[in-house]
Amino acid sequence: MTPGPALVVGLGNPGPDYAETRHNVGFRVVELLAARAGGGRFSRHRTNSDVLEARLAGRRVVLAKPRTYMNVSGGPVAGLTKYFSVPIEDLVVVHDDLDLGFGVVRLKRGGGEGGHNGLRSISSALGTKEYLRVRFGIGRPPGRQDPADFVLKRFSGAEKKELEFAVDLAADAAEALLSDGLEPAQNKFHALSG
Repeated sequence: MTPGPALVVGLGNPGPDYAETRHNVGFRVVELLAARAGGGRFSRHRTNSDVLEARLAGRRVVLAKPRTYMNVSGGPVAGLTKYFSVPIEDLVVVHDDLDLGFGVVRLKRGGGEGGHNGLRSISSALGTKEYLRVRFGIGRPPGRQDPADFVLKRFSGAEKKELEFAVDLAADAAEALLSDGLEPAQNKFHALSG
């Protein structure tokens, strides 16, 4: 990553009805990063996002949570990259991932969206898929449950016991991306989480 500002965006849906759902785990990770950076408060930004400017992993970082619903988060993310002059290679998106087991953390740049409407919206708004991602595994829905319903459900009792550890691991991975770059961070965190 370049030494300029980085942008770390957590994906989720706004409002208390969604706060504890699987789809909002990106918000949780970014909120933990904010606490680690000194616990400042997010403020409403003109890009229709909640934003906190901080220092993290030795560099200037903009932490953000779009205020739109997940499937239209591309507009705020594109607005943030433009407003803060963040190059695509310094954009990190933290999101839930159905294709990974619960609590598994994976890092990558680019690639497909795996049916994730938030990522699809961001890729479309940016005109590229070549941004960094922190993928937080939430597992597959049980039986024949619709994935769209599953992501909007709260974590199970068993998952809640492990959730804090998994969110902590994802925040560590995001910091490693900022300080060390993609390949070293992958080497460390892919070995740690399943």
